[in-house]
Amino acid sequence: MKFELKSIGIIHTPYKDKKEIPCQGYKSDKIGEVEIFSEFEEALEDIEGFSHIYLIYYFHEATGYEPLVKTFLDTQKHGVFAARHYNRPNPIGISVVELIEREGNILRVRQIDVLDGTPLLDIKPYVPQFDQRMNVKIGWLKGRIEKPIE
Repeated sequence: MKFELKSIGIIHTPYKDKKEIPCQGYKSDKIGEVEIFSEFEEALEDIEGFSHIYLIYYFHEATGYEPLVKTFLDTQKHGVFAARHYNRPNPIGISVVELIEREGNILRVRQIDVLDGTPLLDIKPYVPQFDQRMNVKIGWLKGRIEKPIE
């Protein structure tokens, strides 16, 4: 099956080079702006009531699919589906960011970990009762991240 997605906006960040991007957004207080194209502005209605949102985007500078990838947390390669690497069969990324404010079609967000100019595919509200899971296993990441969530 083949299908097509279209960008609903552009993510603007201080990161002009992939090497500048933090490994995960929660490790940074950097602020970015999410510009929603005017045709989708009405869809932002009521977003201000959420403290955090998911940004779903297209890794526009991915260099192709790699089934095994080396990540910043390990020297060994892991399956790309067991990693958050950008070289995926469908180069789609997801980030949870803190929503600071909305000004028309612009969302100011904190804890951004996205390359400047990244095409935005979708936004969803972060809802702890729906999204947070307890007592999870974290596979090969166990012992490699500083503080697991329990």
